[in-house]
Amino acid sequence: MSKYMQLKTAVIPLYGNDLEDTYPNLARRLSTLAAELVKQNPSLYEIAGQTDKLLYVFDGTPLREVLLRHREDLRNLHKSITENLADWNLAQADRLLYKMEDLFDQIESELA
Repeated sequence: MSKYMQLKTAVIPLYGNDLEDTYPNLARRLSTLAAELVKQNPSLYEIAGQTDKLLYVFDGTPLREVLLRHREDLRNLHKSITENLADWNLAQADRLLYKMEDLFDQIESELA
């Protein structure tokens, strides 16, 4: 590793427009108690990384119930993607991002 520099990989959102257009049900629910998060237009990877915090913030809401059903899958995918990024196994990280998108598609449909 360089003394004064480091390499960085990042997961960035590539929605058509933004989170609200791509996942309107999720964004609407998040906006009630986490409006700042929605304004930041986070990637699904970032949202998955905040699952436990969101479960706490949205206690007693339908969003919490949906996220709770998918908690383990979200946490496991986030952890695996993070590990693959750290190991520069970008092809596997990309495959896992597709799985995460599928999971968020399911969450979106459950919030309809």
